[in-house]
Amino acid sequence: MLELRPTCEHCNKRLPPHSTEAMICSFECTFCRDCVRLLQNVCPNCGGGFTPRPIRPLHDWKNGNALPRHPATTRITHQPVDLQAHAAFAALAGELSPEQR
Repeated sequence: MLELRPTCEHCNKRLPPHSTEAMICSFECTFCRDCVRLLQNVCPNCGGGFTPRPIRPLHDWKNGNALPRHPATTRITHQPVDLQAHAAFAALAGELSPEQR
């Protein structure tokens, strides 16, 4: 189950569970859309690409699968990216799309 991390790992912008600004990689590293652009769609932790984070339903439409029963984590993972080092890392991916990395 996704943690739904509460902030962007780079800039620490709030990303509540209903945020359409939240982007995640396949390891659930979480960044805001602005930082994903800044990072050239290359996750600084794994090199993968980002996709919009799904929104967990507020209402229990079926089988208790809703935010109240499965709340977002409150643990903040704030580790600003060294943008100069990341530029060199992102260059390794070159023009490869995330599905080709």
